[in-house]
Amino acid sequence: MYLKSIEVQGFKSFAHKIKFEFHNGITGIVGPNGSGKSNVADAVRWVLGEQRIKQLRGGSMQDVIFSGTENRRPLSYASVAITLDNSDHELAIDYEEVTIARKLYRSGESEYLINGSTCRLKDVNELFYDTGIGKEGYSIIGQGQIDKILSGKPEERRELFDEAAGIVKFKRRKNMSVKKLEEEQQNLIRVKDILAELEKQVEPLERQAEKAREYLKKKEELKLYDINMFLLESARIQEQIKGTEERLGFTAEELEHANEQYGNMKKEYESVEEQVDGIDASIEHAKSQLNETTMLKQQLENQIALLKEQIHSAHMNDEHFDQRARTIRSEVYGREQQLTELLKEQDQLKGELGKHRAEETAAKEALIEVQTRIAALSAAVEKGKSDIMELLGNRASTKAKIQKYDTMLEQIQVRKSQLTQRMEETKSEEKNQSGLVDGYYRELKEISGKIVKLTEENADYEEKIKKIQGVLTKQTEQFRIGQTTYHREQSRLESLKNITERYDGYGNSIRKVMDRRDREKGLLGVVADIVKVDKEYEIAVETALGGNIQNIVTSDEGTAKRMIDFLKQNKFGRATFLPLTAVKSYGGLQRPEALKEPGAISTADKLVKVEERYKELAAHLLGRTLVVDHIDHGIAIARKYKQSIRIVTLEGELINPGGS
Repeated sequence: MYLKSIEVQGFKSFAHKIKFEFHNGITGIVGPNGSGKSNVADAVRWVLGEQRIKQLRGGSMQDVIFSGTENRRPLSYASVAITLDNSDHELAIDYEEVTIARKLYRSGESEYLINGSTCRLKDVNELFYDTGIGKEGYSIIGQGQIDKILSGKPEERRELFDEAAGIVKFKRRKNMSVKKLEEEQQNLIRVKDILAELEKQVEPLERQAEKAREYLKKKEELKLYDINMFLLESARIQEQIKGTEERLGFTAEELEHANEQYGNMKKEYESVEEQVDGIDASIEHAKSQLNETTMLKQQLENQIALLKEQIHSAHMNDEHFDQRARTIRSEVYGREQQLTELLKEQDQLKGELGKHRAEETAAKEALIEVQTRIAALSAAVEKGKSDIMELLGNRASTKAKIQKYDTMLEQIQVRKSQLTQRMEETKSEEKNQSGLVDGYYRELKEISGKIVKLTEENADYEEKIKKIQGVLTKQTEQFRIGQTTYHREQSRLESLKNITERYDGYGNSIRKVMDRRDREKGLLGVVADIVKVDKEYEIAVETALGGNIQNIVTSDEGTAKRMIDFLKQNKFGRATFLPLTAVKSYGGLQRPEALKEPGAISTADKLVKVEERYKELAAHLLGRTLVVDHIDHGIAIARKYKQSIRIVTLEGELINPGGS
């Protein structure tokens, strides 16, 4: 394998495209200082992947691009390509001739090519491993390189020997593998942490998932029941609609028939009304005729009486008036015949009137049916009236009571009058009883004073009683509220005790271990059972403990080992144990002077209350954590001490060493 050619364009002093061809034998490039002889070696080093600009004698990578002269403008890119003969297949590639090219643009973009195909820098480096040709290889010896090799460190000379021995590839692969293993180890640690956190969530999530599955199952059943109920309801409604439509048809027919009957009845009623009006008119006419006839009869009777009187008065002149009497009698007979005819006509009219009245009665009966609904409403009105009557009855009862009280008042008045009478009698004896009365007056005055005094005292006592009752009512209400609060808190306490005893909320593995607390005397409890803290520092200490709050404290390593075996055998999961015989403190805060900084309160282990035998455990868990009042002071302290202190605030913010 040998170098066949170098093609350069835009690299350093090579503004024009130039190609160096090399044949068998030795090729030398000669020229004065500054002519660019070293640029050829730099071009070869650069195309093989050199990234250190100092090795290329420049300030930045863009310095390798031709920057122009007075007569030529600068170029926008630099390109170098070398061609190697690979007929002996020293390079691990299936080509007889291999061309490596590199291009760099002023925008910062660059690319590598192997036989015209784009590749990575890593591919170029791996291609020349153990060939001595790489950018670190011994095939390119620059100015001062020999002196550097001879006076360099053993590690630097070892790199040349490794390259010559052909083990660079394997060492690089080993280093990459070790680096990947370290990265994977870090990933594995993170995965374990994530798994530990997820394991804590598995059982609650399983319960939630079970509830969700049960909910979905019940929801599907409910959906099925809803659909069935909807179908049944729909069928029932369809039947109802069908029956309603049938009844609607019958009702429509009945309504039409009723409307028709109503129309006919209305017409008949109107006809009957017209007939009644006509009959009434006939009756009125007949009555007027009857009145006229009656008046005529009265007139005739009067005339008859007058005539009789005239006959009687002229009886003596009988012969003279005989002819006149016969004429009058015939006239009276004619009038009587006329009266008889009128009476017959009156009877006939009365018969027709009775017939029409019967028709009017039938029409009224038809109207009664129409008025039935009015009767129902009238019944409601009557009910309202009955309610009013009841109220009136109550009012009457009240009036009776008032009358009773009036009677009692009258009795009192009578009693008063009796007393007045007795007073009069007493006055009549006043002369004899004056001394006794004076005594009574004095006694009355004394008793009245006592009554006034007692009344005032009674008023005071009543006022005090009212105040005491108010205080008692307020205290009773407070007692009731306190009692309710007590029962609620007592119930909550019992619930919390049950939760604490059963370790609800902890991981399954922790609950399984703590269930054996009665059988394993070495199990002392979880960290949360052992550490007590004031309410003010509760959030800060809980944050400082983090996942350690669920760690299990044991008396010794033997108990922890037995519990680990128990978890393994039953596949209950993982748990962290803190044996008191093994756990030691870290020696306290790394920078104790931070305790004097503004906002610093104390280390977290000084803020908790534990038994004497747990002091070392508290120092182990919390001794290296500084508690501050708020995050601004925490950030200032962390910045001052170069992010080397673990800091937690009272509100639960956590600042870890390293700055997270």
